[in-house]
Amino acid sequence: MSYTKLFLQAGRDEAVRRFHPWVFSRAIARYDGDLNDGDVVEVYDRKGVYLATGHYHDGSIAVRLFSFAATAGGPVTPDAAYWTKKLRGIRHIRQAIINSTRDAGPTNCYRLVHGEGDGCTGLIIDVYNGVAVLQAHSIGMHRERMVITEALQAVFGDELTAVYDKSSETLPNEYAGTVINSYLFGQTPVPHPVLENGNTFLIDWITGQKTGFFLDQRDNRALLAQYAPGKRVLNAFCYSGGFSVYAIQAGATDVHSIDSSQKAIALTNQNVTANFSPETYQHEAIADDVLHYLNNHNEQYDIVILDPPAFAKSLSARHRAVQGYKRLNTEGLKRVAKGGILFTFSCSQVIDRELFYNTIVAAAIDAGRQVRVLHHLSQPADHPVSLFHPEGSYLKGLVLWVE
Repeated sequence: MSYTKLFLQAGRDEAVRRFHPWVFSRAIARYDGDLNDGDVVEVYDRKGVYLATGHYHDGSIAVRLFSFAATAGGPVTPDAAYWTKKLRGIRHIRQAIINSTRDAGPTNCYRLVHGEGDGCTGLIIDVYNGVAVLQAHSIGMHRERMVITEALQAVFGDELTAVYDKSSETLPNEYAGTVINSYLFGQTPVPHPVLENGNTFLIDWITGQKTGFFLDQRDNRALLAQYAPGKRVLNAFCYSGGFSVYAIQAGATDVHSIDSSQKAIALTNQNVTANFSPETYQHEAIADDVLHYLNNHNEQYDIVILDPPAFAKSLSARHRAVQGYKRLNTEGLKRVAKGGILFTFSCSQVIDRELFYNTIVAAAIDAGRQVRVLHHLSQPADHPVSLFHPEGSYLKGLVLWVE
């Protein structure tokens, strides 16, 4: 099949040769053929040497690449055979990752495809106990959804019971208005039970946030469990109660889950009930603004978890986000008992690790607490980061011992 050829300006091909998956609009010299949002394009240097293949979009990031010459041997046709081969290789890696953690308990939910980290720029696929939830972040990837669904069926066989497309929230606005989230293959009732390190969670990819669950905190939840026995725990921004379930399972004496969303509180209670008999734990889920709760309750906790949604999604919002993280962590540190622990996170991609660290330092100064760093945290191995695309490292966290 013939695709539009896009040629780069002199000196603007080095990033692509280093396998960076984005081509910026200012790097383009010309193109041969028609060019529309979502089109598959072949990228060449100014001398006509093939470099990569990707999806075009009229914007700052003009092409999101999913195949490079060095790995594909030249131009590819992104048909079912191509995606089947690619997804089969990715799944092999995922099976190794999940098998490496099986001593912690069975897990049947994980991220199968993590965008640029898996060479599938613009595509997220999460697997929930036989159900694949697809989320496209580009028009081009969304147009590949049926071919990708065919590839998923070939890779998983009878293990795959359904594929759900949840892309309307992540696609460019005008195009998103034409998209309705729906099943692409099969159908499964929600909430759908999954296991993560032996803990049960009920997933609703239709009405839940993201694809239904925050899979990127799996390893960090397991780490919390190591500190939780006998402790009093506050899980702020609890969403569906992941950290709360792990804390109760580990033997925490008392757990408070806080979220401003009444729906999140219902999800948390649902997941706690799915794992424990009422007489076996002390848990309270509270619908309240987290900062309001921290400012108006003088209770002390052995462990405080701060896992807020992204405070900044663009560089223009970064300064305000830093102030928000500082204020939140200042109040959170005040609620940590002497000798207690703070788990604190940021999933804002524009807040890098150094800036987040320095913001927590400022919060500790304002709170007047002496603090030691026990762990630097990140996203798990099923959310890989390409060496050539450090922007893919979005989740950062610290575990702090507070005097």
